[in-house]
Parts: sequence; structure tokens; C-alpha cells
Amino acid sequence: MEEGRSSSSSTNGNGLGEKKKKKLMVAIDESECSHYALEWALQNLVDTIANSDLCIFTVQPIANYSYLYASSFGAAPADLVRSFQENQQKFSLALLEKAKGICSKYGIVAETVTEVGNPKEAICEAVEKLNIQLLVLGSHSRGALKRALLGSVSNYCAHNAKCPVLVVKRPA
Repeated sequence: MEEGRSSSSSTNGNGLGEKKKKKLMVAIDESECSHYALEWALQNLVDTIANSDLCIFTVQPIANYSYLYASSFGAAPADLVRSFQENQQKFSLALLEKAKGICSKYGIVAETVTEVGNPKEAICEAVEKLNIQLLVLGSHSRGALKRALLGSVSNYCAHNAKCPVLVVKRPA
């Protein structure tokens, strides 16, 4: 090997070598609109996805255990809380497996990631942490009043994610 040359396949500081793949993330939940957004991305962003690493991301919301405590008169057994958390994780993993199945129909192998937290904040944090170049989200198509009362993950991410955000709206 000649001195000064690198056998690495990733881009080094001077631009020699192969370019690193860009990273695209599709954030999903159990809603039909998020699965529509995934399918839409796989159908319409073929060239982008083919030249990128695809990450399917879901968030396990922080559970409010107050009803567990109330239903057990203030002393929820640790096993009950642990069981609830395990079921939440199983649900998230099943959701990601379903998404991987959708991707495989298009010949795409996707990385899957799940986090626990507030969905809109967790998505934006993952974008930064995973160095995502494009975030794709589905839209629930809520009106202004519902968005104001319930919040909007896609609206929050469009304003706070550190990459471009594509919001896919399901046709009526």
C-alpha cells in the first residue's frame, strides 16, 4: 500500500474514497397514516432510498401509571408495572416487524429503532443522534383546533428536527 493512501471505503476529510450513504428515517406509530407514509416513501422515493440507509423508528410513549395505582388502591405491584412495560415494548417491536415486512416487499432492508419518551421529542432527538438527512412522517390530518388541543407530532418535527421533514398526508 502506498504511503498517504487509505483503503477505507468511507469518505475521509479530503474527499477521497467512497461517499457515505445518507440516512433516511420514517417514523411510525400504530396509525394507518404512518403506514401509508412508509408505503408512500417506498413507492415514491425509490432512488433516494436505494442510495440511503433506511431507519424505521417508533416511540414507546412514557406510560402514565396512575390508573394502575388507582386500580390497585395506591400500591401497584412491581410485577404489574413491569408486565405493562414489557407489553408496550412487545407492541413496539411487533410494529417495527410489520414495517420491516412492508419494506421487504420492496426489496429494502431497514434498520429499526425504538425509544421510550415523548414521541415528538424522541423523534427529533433520534434525528440528531442518528445523523438523519431526511425525516418522513405521516399526518393525521387534524384540523387547527385538534392540533392546538392534542398537539401535532408532524408539526413539531417540521419546526424542530435538524433535517428536512417530509409530511405525507393520506388522501381523503
